[in-house]
Amino acid sequence: MKLAQYGISHDHASGKARVMKESNEIEFAGVFEPSDEVRESIGKSEIYDGVYWFESKEEMLDDESIVGIAAQGRVSQNLTFAREILEHGKHVWFDKPAGDNLDEFREVLEIAQENDLLVQLGYMFRYNAGFQFILDWVNSGKLGEIFSVRGRISSGLSNDSHWQRWDSMGEHSGGIMFILACHLTDIIVALLGRPTYVTPFSRHEGHDVAWYRNNTAAVFEYPRALAILESTALEIDSGRARRLEVYGTRGSAILEPLEPPSLRLCLDNDRDGYVKGWQTVPVEARPRYVDSLKVFVADIRGEKSPDRSLEHEYIVQETVLRAAGII
Repeated sequence: MKLAQYGISHDHASGKARVMKESNEIEFAGVFEPSDEVRESIGKSEIYDGVYWFESKEEMLDDESIVGIAAQGRVSQNLTFAREILEHGKHVWFDKPAGDNLDEFREVLEIAQENDLLVQLGYMFRYNAGFQFILDWVNSGKLGEIFSVRGRISSGLSNDSHWQRWDSMGEHSGGIMFILACHLTDIIVALLGRPTYVTPFSRHEGHDVAWYRNNTAAVFEYPRALAILESTALEIDSGRARRLEVYGTRGSAILEPLEPPSLRLCLDNDRDGYVKGWQTVPVEARPRYVDSLKVFVADIRGEKSPDRSLEHEYIVQETVLRAAGII
């Protein structure tokens, strides 16, 4: 099975290229980057050593032996890239978030549905073992009725290379909530569904360019639950403080940090192989993107159904835009 990559400007682009290069399940057919300047800068990374560079997008898109393409350009580019990929009959490994325009994203999903093609968004925590444990326990009812979720995912000071590449409405108006906290928005939607109301809080705390919303939060309201998501670009050693907390009527789960995952579980009574009260649950540390690629390939082969529906992808994108104050 041949896969390719369209664009290299996304923060995840090199990671996706690496796992495709190293995969034993696919042939990495190559990369097309529309900007000569980007190819001469980012494309010089050792990750792209030995990779074939398509001379034009048509060379890649018209190649009938390529069945799927990773859309890895800027956020402002990837909706267009995804549409072109689907219109050429190929599946899309579509990096996050899914652009700025919700109506255009719906059109992209409709093209996929009408042509029986896959769209998998690049949310990197979907196959993290800690998140999978929590999702299983919530969806199976083992934690009871969920009434509260708290998430925090932040970064340190961003560098100029990010701002120079950020040109979408979401990056400028939604800031860190849009570009980073979308990962936990995806998880919150998987846990609780579409929120009834979303209230965004978006601030700039003056250490960098004036338009960058670098200190943010969002409150998600549900009929029987409340979720609070926080994200800043000001935090020292932010990786160790990234976390997800889930509280239900029969127990609680806290994942902190997210990578490598460290999970604590609290239960109302002994059950399911665990004891009453707090305990540590051992979970496997997995590299990013590897399982996501395996699942994408298995879905293309028809070996399984997609783990996230196209409707889920739409609701996540809608919620990301609501949390970032864009819609």
